[in-house]
Amino acid sequence: MTNFIVPDLKITPRTGGYARGQDGFEHILRSALALLVNHGSAALTLRRIATESGMNVGNLNYYFRSKEELIRELLNAVISSYEESFDEIIHEPGATAEARLENLVMLILEDITTKKTTRFFPELWAMANHDPFVYDRMNELYDRARVSLNELIGEINPALPDDERKILALFISASMEGMTMFAGYEKPWREQMPMLEIIARRSFIQG
Repeated sequence: MTNFIVPDLKITPRTGGYARGQDGFEHILRSALALLVNHGSAALTLRRIATESGMNVGNLNYYFRSKEELIRELLNAVISSYEESFDEIIHEPGATAEARLENLVMLILEDITTKKTTRFFPELWAMANHDPFVYDRMNELYDRARVSLNELIGEINPALPDDERKILALFISASMEGMTMFAGYEKPWREQMPMLEIIARRSFIQG
């Protein structure tokens, strides 16, 4: 099986008059990600992000007019990194649809064991429980993430109706994401992830 890795962020280069601020833009997003992962959503304030980035709030506002805009860009950079990795898998030359689905499933489960993923997504879902803006962005994020699963399921079973394919993709995604709280970074079942991967392979690909 080919090894694939999800980078922390994939940040789209800015254009026009914003291009000269690309380094600062990326630095702020990486600082925000580090704060969320290491200190939780309570630390994700513009003042704290500015301090983490080595600037004042006024400088931060040059790049982002609001916290919502910053979160939108952060989530977009995170999901874009997954989309790039997923796209590499689903278009792997010479691999069968089943092999590509297996690679995708293994990538997601391995990624769950990283500190970034174990901490990042649960923190955002907690925010989403009380913040409609974050709730909408998180649903958008997962909708985009399931596109690759939908595509591979369609290749494996072309006769499956579109609505059933979407439900199956949701079930596979939710089953894997649920492992985050049990077998993620520093979680009680972390050492059992290899066995969980075998079960996932048998359930989602071989079954």
